[in-house]
Amino acid sequence: MVSRRAAHGLDWLFFFVADLQTGFGPFIAVYLTGHQWTQAQLGLALGVGSASSMLAQIPAGLLVDAMRSKAWAAAMALSGIGASALIMAWSPAFWPVLLAQAIHGFLSCMLNPALAALTVALVSVPEVAERLGRNARFAAIGSAAGAALMGAFGTYVSTQSVFWLAAALCLPALVALWSLGNRTAVPLPPRNKVPAHHVPPREGVLAVLRDRRLLAFVVCVMLFQLANAAMLPLAGVEITKRADEDASLIIAACILVPQFIVALLSPHVGQAADRWGRRAVLIAGFCALPARALLLATVTDPLWIVPVQALDGLGGATFGVITPLVAADISGKSGRFNLRMGIFGLAIGVAATVSNTVAGQIANSLGTQTAFLALALAGLSAVVVVILLMPETRPILEPEPAPV
Repeated sequence: MVSRRAAHGLDWLFFFVADLQTGFGPFIAVYLTGHQWTQAQLGLALGVGSASSMLAQIPAGLLVDAMRSKAWAAAMALSGIGASALIMAWSPAFWPVLLAQAIHGFLSCMLNPALAALTVALVSVPEVAERLGRNARFAAIGSAAGAALMGAFGTYVSTQSVFWLAAALCLPALVALWSLGNRTAVPLPPRNKVPAHHVPPREGVLAVLRDRRLLAFVVCVMLFQLANAAMLPLAGVEITKRADEDASLIIAACILVPQFIVALLSPHVGQAADRWGRRAVLIAGFCALPARALLLATVTDPLWIVPVQALDGLGGATFGVITPLVAADISGKSGRFNLRMGIFGLAIGVAATVSNTVAGQIANSLGTQTAFLALALAGLSAVVVVILLMPETRPILEPEPAPV
């Protein structure tokens, strides 16, 4: 069982990490636009961040796998992300911003699997699902708090202060990481005491790529993101058209409401995954996708989009908890957990890029309603694929021996 100190350390770690990562979201566009960046330059900067993030997923996962201490991996990533925030705050010039975006893209790919590996290392197997749900809860609370705090700093101080604040938030995150102690290293058995045949061999990369469970989940992940990624941007365009003065407020509500739902549901998703299995929870969460897309295609009042976005919280809680849980299930003791997380991250990035591009083209040519219907079809396909292809990955725990 994880100690109370470690539990609270993980809570604060995920809270502050989500807090500081919020600064690299929509605030970048506001900050750079205020410094006379053109749309083309802004698109290039955001594209560099996205490209570095996608290209780094698998190399970053391999790097974290190779490091014995996942806490050191997380500390390196946090320090580098803080440095990229300082570069952004120090100079909004073209090349420093591109450098900061590239650094942030790579190190975020390193940070996320390292944090998931820390969780798996600290808790026992029966507690993993519930702990991942608790991580998602505090990450959602941190995202909401970060959005509110940075919005206030950007409004009443300056847009540049957002990045100074993001860099400063690295310090409490590192303190929370330090509070976990030295229990986060992967133990290496002494060679002179443990026979070689008792040490589980590390799984080869090709064996990982040939795993049918991994391939099935990659397809599920890509279909989920294909349906999910473009929904809020399309809804934001419609909100802007229909509610000129209140558009910013409604869009903010569309972001915050799902975060509160994720914070509320995530621990229960972890418990349900242990009770009913990963596959059943995936099916329930994925059903929110086509329902949400169909409702967005029919709703005309911008205010009604906010409660519809609550369904995003259901899908987000399911996806956020089950993804590292499936990676842990199919990794076992092979030592390739972070590689699998990198593969899932790459699938998410590619599918999100395709989703925004294709949905935008459909909306321009055939209208936003047709684009939402296309996303609903992709979401329905995700549900069907989970039902037909996704195997159950929940490990069968051996019963504890009766006391003598």
